[in-house]
Amino acid sequence: MSSSDTDDVPDGGEDSPLFRRSGGPSSGSAVGDVPVSQSLIKAASNVCFSLFVLAVLVVTVVAVTYQPPDPWFQSSAAITTSLSRVLPNSTFLVPDDSLLPTGEDFNSSSAIPAPARDDDDAAAAVSAASAAAAGNRTCDPDAPLNCSDPRVLAAVKAFNAKAFFRKSIVFLSYETPVPGPKPGQCDVAWRFRNRREKSWRRYRDYRRFSLASGDGCALDIVSVGKFRSGTNAARRPYPKGPKRPRVSPPPVDAEINDTIPVVGSEAEFKKGKYLYYMRGGDHCKSMNQFIWSFLCGLGEAKFLNRTFVMDLNICLSGAHTVDGKDVDGKDFRYYFDFEHLKESVPVVEEGDFLKDWKRWDKKKGPGRITVRKVPSYKVTPMQLKRDKSNIIWRQFNGQEPENYWYRVCEGRAAKVIQRPWYAIWKSKRLMNIVTEIAGRMDWDYDGLHVVRGWKAQNKQMYPNLDSDTSPDALVDKVTKLVEPWRNLYIATNEPFYNYFDKLRSHFHVHLLDDYKELWSNTSEWYNETTTLSQGKPVPFDAYMRVIVDTEVFYRSKAQVETFNNLTRDCKDGINTCNL
Repeated sequence: MSSSDTDDVPDGGEDSPLFRRSGGPSSGSAVGDVPVSQSLIKAASNVCFSLFVLAVLVVTVVAVTYQPPDPWFQSSAAITTSLSRVLPNSTFLVPDDSLLPTGEDFNSSSAIPAPARDDDDAAAAVSAASAAAAGNRTCDPDAPLNCSDPRVLAAVKAFNAKAFFRKSIVFLSYETPVPGPKPGQCDVAWRFRNRREKSWRRYRDYRRFSLASGDGCALDIVSVGKFRSGTNAARRPYPKGPKRPRVSPPPVDAEINDTIPVVGSEAEFKKGKYLYYMRGGDHCKSMNQFIWSFLCGLGEAKFLNRTFVMDLNICLSGAHTVDGKDVDGKDFRYYFDFEHLKESVPVVEEGDFLKDWKRWDKKKGPGRITVRKVPSYKVTPMQLKRDKSNIIWRQFNGQEPENYWYRVCEGRAAKVIQRPWYAIWKSKRLMNIVTEIAGRMDWDYDGLHVVRGWKAQNKQMYPNLDSDTSPDALVDKVTKLVEPWRNLYIATNEPFYNYFDKLRSHFHVHLLDDYKELWSNTSEWYNETTTLSQGKPVPFDAYMRVIVDTEVFYRSKAQVETFNNLTRDCKDGINTCNL
């Protein structure tokens, strides 16, 4: 055998790989391919088993912590798909007595900053309090309390982090404490948001704290006032002095900026590209149909890369009024957040737009503003994509339902037009009322949603609803679902205030009408809406009530719903429970 042949054969010596693997000399019978293959198989099986164990752990953690989201609130695509299912033959069939979710109800992780965890806030606040106390060891415990002392704010932060733990409140920023009306009292204001609200809007609270010297140089919180009790830390809604303006002062919430955007110059106007929807048959229809159609127009404007010309005037359908009659002349800003809308999509107000158009339009010559009139919804957005006109003017002059705005987004257009649900939020003026009500219950309450009204009267569609929501039936069912003597907020369309009196023997019952002063003629809401209406009082209408009622209910802990917990009937009538 040649030397080259013998080099390829393992000799079993001490330097042999087989020797090193086996721990000693190998006999001729142990030499071969079997140990190598066994080692490879063993290593591969160990890797596979490790991956399997890791996968099991991951699946277990996800299964324990995952909470399935409500498909209605998943995304704008989900709500568009859901509403599209109920539009056969171009007739809008979404129930008119329910609140349509807006963009802030959708999960939008990319748009919402991650909030700090409550336990992180508590740890940070306690750390700050300790640091402040350590830095002031030479303090005089008998000296008068100085509210600007850093120890005051540190003590308040520590108290809030502990008191609001598990109450869905995220503290964003604090203002410097100011003296209260008595020695030892400080009023402190802060900004916060509620985890249950998907928007990034901030709200303001200010409370009165009584403090005393504790161990060492630390300060202890002796007592705390209720929601917005620290009036010295609140902004003054009215200017001082003998003269008062005839029209109410600017909004108390300085963060609301819903001024109307204007076109600065003729050159800017002529450079722009606009999509103008003339008023159609959607006017004075239900608010749900209005939003569905309005978002169709915004979606087409986005597809065409144009500024949408919108009419701030809304006609409130009789479905949302007490007497059942349509009320024209409502302002879009009463119900929806115009500031967020104009920051999300390019819009201009119709009145100013028409004035500018008339002022700067030249009938002849190179400076003429070009217009394309579109008489029918059957001209699709795809056909208008390459149009170079300054203004695309959609006219809806036909008979219903041919003159509904949302017809533009039907058929082939439904595949290319995406309604920008993210652009529509509820009015912060109304959400401030929601926050006030929830704050007065210290964000620690349960919710009961009782649907009655016309549904309870319609025995053919809802044969059991009336009896299942009777006072005695409510006591029997709710006492089994809610702990006794909890704060219980009841969101309902039942018009009789005393209908729920029997529940008062078991719970601290709260109804929307218990908070009428929040929209009375001395309220912030009244001052702000009156400013929008040029000094005319704005009634707190039925749709506003629905928004506030529903949003307060959404922020409750335990939630008892009519069609999930109280009645055997289906939400949309007989034989619709599985649809």
